[in-house]
Amino acid sequence: MISTSNISLSFGGRKLFDEVNIKFTPGNCYGLIGANGAGKSTFIKILSGEIEAQTGQVDITPGERLSILKQDHFAYDEYTVMNTVLMGNERLYKIMKEKDEIYMKEDFSDEDGVRAAELEGEFAELNGWEAESDAGIMLAGLGIGTEYLDRQMSELTGSEKVKVLLAQALFGKPDILLLDEPTNHLDIKAIRWLENFLLDFQNTVIVVSHDRHFLNKVCTHIADIDFGKITIYAGNYDFWRKSSELALKLKSDQNKKMEDKAKELQAFIQRFSANASKSKQATSRQKQLEKLQLTDLPISTRKYPYVHFAPKREAGKELLKVDGISKTIDGVKLLDNVSFDVNKNDKIAFVSDSDLAITTLFQILAGEIEPDSGTYTWGVTTTQSYFPNDNAVYFQDGKYNLVDWLRQYSDDKDESFVRGFLGKMLFSGEEALKKTNVLSGGEKVRCMLSKMMLSGANVLMLDGPTNHLDLESITAVNEGLIKFNGTVLFASHDHEFVQTVANRIVEVNGSVAADKLMTYDEYLEWKLN
Repeated sequence: MISTSNISLSFGGRKLFDEVNIKFTPGNCYGLIGANGAGKSTFIKILSGEIEAQTGQVDITPGERLSILKQDHFAYDEYTVMNTVLMGNERLYKIMKEKDEIYMKEDFSDEDGVRAAELEGEFAELNGWEAESDAGIMLAGLGIGTEYLDRQMSELTGSEKVKVLLAQALFGKPDILLLDEPTNHLDIKAIRWLENFLLDFQNTVIVVSHDRHFLNKVCTHIADIDFGKITIYAGNYDFWRKSSELALKLKSDQNKKMEDKAKELQAFIQRFSANASKSKQATSRQKQLEKLQLTDLPISTRKYPYVHFAPKREAGKELLKVDGISKTIDGVKLLDNVSFDVNKNDKIAFVSDSDLAITTLFQILAGEIEPDSGTYTWGVTTTQSYFPNDNAVYFQDGKYNLVDWLRQYSDDKDESFVRGFLGKMLFSGEEALKKTNVLSGGEKVRCMLSKMMLSGANVLMLDGPTNHLDLESITAVNEGLIKFNGTVLFASHDHEFVQTVANRIVEVNGSVAADKLMTYDEYLEWKLN
């Protein structure tokens, strides 16, 4: 078991945690959630001992092993894949190394023999004889085959390293498992494998994730960071969201009743305080009013942007025809004779083993690059707005503040209109005057979404719109696209997002491998079974 006692931490005068007392018990999976900047990753680092809190302490049951998903993808470049995974159980790995060093000695002494026997006993207790087999099975489940086991980590791609580091964290049945964004860069099969692994895991798991489907699938509890505290709710993410919204509404309704009561009492006092016959009643009402405490609702750190796409004109029947598009980049053929038609009100999720292939296709359709061969034709009634995977070019020079930047894309140039629009996207007051080159990844995404909303386009193309966003912003974009009365072409790794927006799935692996009028869950069932 792992627990905290009076944990407090401040950064730059801002209090992240204020005397946090919380207990995480075995057999449960806790989803750690909170707005961007609330301190999710910081709290994970406090639990792991990487960061020390200013007050309080972390308590772990003696003898229990804690494992954390490492974030440094270059830390193990000098080691093989197999050794990197085995290092997840630090004690076991040290025993294995010490054993090897003893057995390699030419002058093997009696003392060496005694020590070797001790090590062999502990090695067996730690299930050492099955360690490499267990590591291999785990890696295979994540899509890292046997041909990788003896390779150096430095030879692997970024996504392959992520899988190996995840296997390292999971290896050896740790008592406490800390996972910060474990589904990042994982493919569909690897995410499914991880979900099943965690569902079967009997010990304590604390996970940070922006993937709502993943949180719903694996979590037994939600640990919510808000107001500098952490509150635990039983149930998955959807249950937490619905119950917390209900609690907030009930509290708001209670406040409203108290406000109405206060107004009623004040009106009575004002009306009858000068009336001698009513003076006693007025005094009584005054005392009631003084006792009546209006408990203000706390200001939550959570903020939902207003995302609403409204086409200025309705598109006709002919939307887009793609015919035989091929494209090779740096000697790699990403698109090979890709053909498909887009119909009115299609909301198409594009999926692929290669994110670059989808990005390349979108760049071609947006007119940013030319295909090597093939054509595409947009319908004359269509207007398109494009959300690129990499938006850096829109913000890099920093010559504009946000008001002036967004004004470029608005028909209404009035500053009050632009500021109002920015306010809906959580840029209020001085925030609206920030220079574009100092924006965070999430702020840039919200700016690009603002640009798209102002366009009034009837066809939206979005390549990774949920990247860099917190759960609240993802939810807002998700609901905005569900309500959008137009056509959407998009790519996302967020399962819930794809499932709730898409009515058609197009799989592009070189050519079009599948084109299905179905939901994402139905496609996965078809694909994986």
